[in-house]
Amino acid sequence: MPTTTGPLRLRDRWGRTADDLRISLIDKCNLRCTYCMPAEGLPWLHKSSLLTAEEAVRLADIGVRILGVKDIRFTGGEPLVRHDLADIIAGVRELHPEVPISITTNGIGLDKKVDALVDAGLTRVNVSLDTIDPQAFAELTRRDRLPQVMAGLAAAKDAGLEPVKVNAVMMRGVNDTGAADLLAWCVERGYQLRFIEQMPLDADRSWARDNLVSAAELRERLSERFVLREDPAPRGSAPAQLWEVFDRVSRVQDAAQDAPLAADATPLGKVGIIASVTESFCSACSRTRVTADGKIRSCLFSNEETDLMWLLRGGASDEDVALGWARAMWGKPRAYGSDEVTLDDEAYVQPERTMSAIGG
Repeated sequence: MPTTTGPLRLRDRWGRTADDLRISLIDKCNLRCTYCMPAEGLPWLHKSSLLTAEEAVRLADIGVRILGVKDIRFTGGEPLVRHDLADIIAGVRELHPEVPISITTNGIGLDKKVDALVDAGLTRVNVSLDTIDPQAFAELTRRDRLPQVMAGLAAAKDAGLEPVKVNAVMMRGVNDTGAADLLAWCVERGYQLRFIEQMPLDADRSWARDNLVSAAELRERLSERFVLREDPAPRGSAPAQLWEVFDRVSRVQDAAQDAPLAADATPLGKVGIIASVTESFCSACSRTRVTADGKIRSCLFSNEETDLMWLLRGGASDEDVALGWARAMWGKPRAYGSDEVTLDDEAYVQPERTMSAIGG
């Protein structure tokens, strides 16, 4: 159990150390993705319950300065909905010039805000885009705003936020047959695509294992059009397993499907697959999450939270906040919100909070 003696770190009972901080800034979103929230939206947090800009900056500072955080990402909901997002980024950047700062966004309005965000200190973006098919996009997001997302992606690349990453969730019968088309579109434009297995964090509680498009199935589908070779770089604690992507003409001319790549083959780019359900990477998890209302979630799938907001607003010192945070992370479950239960067990209970309320 962490104490006030010695350097504090966000360690847990299983030997992991969290140094990747995700801070959600808001639960609201201007899309209604079917794997995230219902069509009518959710009961939003009152503004007074949200972290203020000063509180978000303070938590980021405590994370870096006291707890050893090395990477910060602001999420939501949709962080671009926060009018003070650039102020928050600038506040963290002023205190910690060396720390990478990124956002996860749906990209809507990014083209209008990206320059201000880069000037504030933003170093990278992840943009959610599940399909390039307008009809499938409208069905998945319940909004007809694909052109705005594409404009946001292009603006991020023009602004130098390399690598521009794209997050995609495949839904069986909705967009799964377009996986290879999405990959081709991304590598042509120099974006790094990340496929993410759908997780049981939807507000409609409609997730079912039988409907899951698994990592293995995705690799098989992509391999019908591309050659995938495992990225030689060490994966470390990254959630995505990376693959180099080659055109099939890169194989020797008379090659069968399992023939080796030509010696001079050049990859078109890379693709990542985050197999959160079928190929667990919990043992290497390095993430710590703060919800938009100031709760620590040691695990994305957990129902247990530790409230830091009352410390922030109750006059606690930075050291006291850090100690409360470290103690919360010490109790991090082994996997999927439990020390014993997995997603395949009947005893598994889906978290009460949905992804939009937790923060990605």
